[in-house]
Amino acid sequence: MALITDVTVPMPDGTRLAAKLWSPQSAMAGGRVLTILEFLPYRKVDWTARRDASRHEYFREAGYAVLRVDMRGSGNSEGLYYDEYERQEQDDAISVIAWIRAQAWSSGHVVMYGKSWGGFNGLQVAARAPPGLSGVISLYSTDNRYTDDIHHMGGCVLAVQALPWAAVMFAWNARPPHPAPGHGG
Repeated sequence: MALITDVTVPMPDGTRLAAKLWSPQSAMAGGRVLTILEFLPYRKVDWTARRDASRHEYFREAGYAVLRVDMRGSGNSEGLYYDEYERQEQDDAISVIAWIRAQAWSSGHVVMYGKSWGGFNGLQVAARAPPGLSGVISLYSTDNRYTDDIHHMGGCVLAVQALPWAAVMFAWNARPPHPAPGHGG
């Protein structure tokens, strides 16, 4: 198995996104494989590291490459993060898909995977139909944020969740990038 913890994915504006790559043996031997993309603001180096290790290893053992990317302005990625589901987030995901397709190990087919945030952005990116996006595995999400979002139901703000969620996201994303190269940063 190959786990490459410090992958850099360049964006068209020069911003660099941080990623981890789980690569199956077939890709390491020169084969071309489908890639599963998970695109989140949840710090791959610490916040989701334990979950990623088991989940993405499962996909890798099944013969898929998995790229777990910290969104712009989160984790070890450069740039600024402004809000949920911004157009910039979708543009970046589409650029990541194009980057994946250009890699020697890529079959050119990408599936976005995610629950909640990753499920929402997978559906939003799919609606834009970028070349190479062959599917989306979307859990705990919806294509109608007006009626079915965790923050709004039927257009009403669920205020009980607003402050705690904002505080958690602020606390995690205000942290500096992980300082140790090769430590999953």
